[in-house]
Amino acid sequence: MSPRSAETNRELREQSRRRILDAALELFAERGYGGASVAQIADRAGVARGLVSYYFPAKERLLEELLTEAMFGIFGLVAPAPEETTADERLAGLIDRVLLTASRTVPLQRLVLCLMLQPATRGVYVRVEASHAAELTAFEDAIRSIFTERGAPDPALEEVLLRSVLEGVVFKLAVYPDTYPLEAVRRRVYAIYDLSPAGPLLPDEPDRPADRLRS
Repeated sequence: MSPRSAETNRELREQSRRRILDAALELFAERGYGGASVAQIADRAGVARGLVSYYFPAKERLLEELLTEAMFGIFGLVAPAPEETTADERLAGLIDRVLLTASRTVPLQRLVLCLMLQPATRGVYVRVEASHAAELTAFEDAIRSIFTERGAPDPALEEVLLRSVLEGVVFKLAVYPDTYPLEAVRRRVYAIYDLSPAGPLLPDEPDRPADRLRS
């Protein structure tokens, strides 16, 4: 049998690393960060405990990696599609990408919200955020450039307000996924920014009326 190539070995290592991260994400979601052990993560991933420690010397490193992935996923949402050439089109596209991603990743959104806020993990989130300050600034500036092009007198304030609105939507959607009127809220956000109406974000999902949010 011929020896494996360096590329094959690299792919196998990446697959093992990915299994470990996915297992950690599942267990943190199920049991909380404090309730999930490295041994349980290894068992869920189907690897030896030593392999987990090889890639991630401490459980906190797993958390850092997951938070980094989530953060860069958010950064990527600001990149416009090729057809988004005007500021209005870029703003509408950003709104839709945020809402669509949130609707498809409710368990992940719940976990990230918890990890950002819990006393045991808040410090790790702050550290990860600080270590990617340049990327975060570029993300903020990309949104601010949209509002600059739209003629807003204070693009920085508009960026903060838009993110507050969208993050509030994501939070409520994570808590009330079965009763949240996502399409109606999306239309209202469009109206706030005087954007042209668009087709449904999720054509196969019911267009729920705004009612009382209940679990």
